Amino acid sequence: MRVIIVDDEALARTLLREFLGRHADIDIVAECANGYEAVKAIAELAPDLALLDIQMPKLDGFEVAELVAGKTGFIFVTAYDRYALKAFELHALDYLLKPFSERRFEQALAHARGQLGQGGAVAAMARAAATRQQPLARVLIRDGAKVYVVACDKIDYIEAQDDYVLLRAEGKSYLKNQRLSELEQQLEPRQFLRIHRSYLLNIERVSRIEQASKDSHVAILKDGTRLPVSKTGYQKVRDLLR
Repeated sequence: MRVIIVDDEALARTLLREFLGRHADIDIVAECANGYEAVKAIAELAPDLALLDIQMPKLDGFEVAELVAGKTGFIFVTAYDRYALKAFELHALDYLLKPFSERRFEQALAHARGQLGQGGAVAAMARAAATRQQPLARVLIRDGAKVYVVACDKIDYIEAQDDYVLLRAEGKSYLKNQRLSELEQQLEPRQFLRIHRSYLLNIERVSRIEQASKDSHVAILKDGTRLPVSKTGYQKVRDLLR
């Protein structure tokens, strides 16, 4: 079994390496000290299992799990019990609370082996990440080895581009491999409005709505950007701004 260790504390990584080293069939393919390194390593190395800390710099463990959903199974390893419910909602294979004994570690590892052997555990995590209940506060975008974290309140608008979406935020553009309809369901509906089949608009960025022709309108953003507004989209804007 190919395993990756992700923890920002060197001592924690050392302990996990020591426990794993007693299993001849386990290959530790990478050790990472932060979430960015983890996303890159998982994408490139495709491990079977990740031992993943939750509170880390740059990206936390849950954000890593979202970015690489469907690529590996996870055992979350943390010093905080308050994250347990969320971890299992994401279909974590187990949840190790620091400090843990070697016996407890062996139990978690055995459980992970069983779940991964049955198949479907990784796919379940992917489905869970896609069906989160709370609106996103940040959108995570992977571009090769780079990972961008864009705060939702910084987004001006989102444009559909086939199987991708283009996010425009603070004068920069980001391309994310996701359909517009799927991302729309994950955003705050009182903030992001579908004004056109190809556009989601952050309503806070609207300066005014102008009539472009007899049956069409255009949204003028505060930075001067002009976006088409469909008939249905215009009614939504009017209802929301009343």
